[in-house]
Amino acid sequence: MLLGCIGDDFTGSSDLANTLTRQGMRTTQYVGVPDRAADPAVEAGVVALKSRSVPVDEAVRLSLAALDWLRAQGCTQFLFKYCSTFDSTPEGNIGPVAEALADALSARQVIVCPAFPATGRSIYQGHLFVKDRLLSESGMENHPLTPMTDPDLRRWLALQTRGSVGHVAVADVFAGPEAIRARMQAEDAAGHRLIVADAIHDEDLVALGAAAADLPLLTGGSGIAMGLPANFRRAGRLAGGASAWQGQPGRAAAVSGSCSAATRDQVARHDGPRLEIGAEAVMAGAATPGSAADWVLAQAGLPLVYSSADPQVVRAAQDRFGRARIAAAFEGFFAELARTLVDRGVSRLISAGGETSGAVIEAVAPRELAIGPEIDPGVPAMRAGPALVVALKSGNFGAPDFFAKADAVLEGRR
Repeated sequence: MLLGCIGDDFTGSSDLANTLTRQGMRTTQYVGVPDRAADPAVEAGVVALKSRSVPVDEAVRLSLAALDWLRAQGCTQFLFKYCSTFDSTPEGNIGPVAEALADALSARQVIVCPAFPATGRSIYQGHLFVKDRLLSESGMENHPLTPMTDPDLRRWLALQTRGSVGHVAVADVFAGPEAIRARMQAEDAAGHRLIVADAIHDEDLVALGAAAADLPLLTGGSGIAMGLPANFRRAGRLAGGASAWQGQPGRAAAVSGSCSAATRDQVARHDGPRLEIGAEAVMAGAATPGSAADWVLAQAGLPLVYSSADPQVVRAAQDRFGRARIAAAFEGFFAELARTLVDRGVSRLISAGGETSGAVIEAVAPRELAIGPEIDPGVPAMRAGPALVVALKSGNFGAPDFFAKADAVLEGRR
């Protein structure tokens, strides 16, 4: 294994695995830290953790365990992957995990770049934009777990870390890898270990990747990985090639626990059967995974079970029941629903929302996920077992017809 990746949630990890596969690396996504050695044919390993919203100490512990396993597989470079909207609180977890990994690897000049132009995420003068809006005006300021109220990544990251934060501005990025290396070295000399890098186009990410060829650690969204496979290819270290995708027949189901604007629009546009699960019903036990599974299996087409409420509805439920309690209740609901559906014969499963997808994939319990074709930017089809294929979508990703498109790709019709 050449490139070792640590993802802080499952949808983001599949996004990264998709990027590396498309760039020609033999990639496998692992569900949690594996308990056995990797297949020697794997060139990039992505260890998917559920560490984005856990306590800081737990996120650091899990990430260091993943690093230890990846180092044991022979990896020579490492990537800490987090969301392209930098989902975190003023306490972490992005900064503390990045610093812990840097300490373990004695790494300096650590790039911080969550840009993903294909989905409208760009960084200019250290500020994160979602399309034409600053992050803090994009809807992410209403995120139920990690509200993003400051678009300045340098300022946000400084709240989470011990050290100061540097910056590679867009002029240096546009000038290419040599200029990027020179600016990184200057920022390092000024005492900045973590360095936010501007990126507006895919070409900027490729240039950053080329500049980082000899660095042990990078951090960012999946886009920062775009230029890394070429470094290994130039060194003659890639075998190349990928297995052909086989669609999966049988029954399909979709679940959504995301409250993002994109997912709410996708839910509203879904033309199949829909069942909304409200917070009151879940907390009172009136809505159960078993009853929801019965409803799914009684429908034709692609039934969707969702709890993608408007932000004000989410806030009201959090105020009444408590943020942590209600989040745990919904994750438990969707996990048990997914387990029940797979046990009862569902062979294509689509999940929207990072926390929801983490709960879902842990519930159906595959050790590894084989990466298939891209459904939408950042979202691949994946095989979770001989009779199960899945799609895990971050809340903000996907076209308006995502659910129908995902099912078509998973079945092999598209």
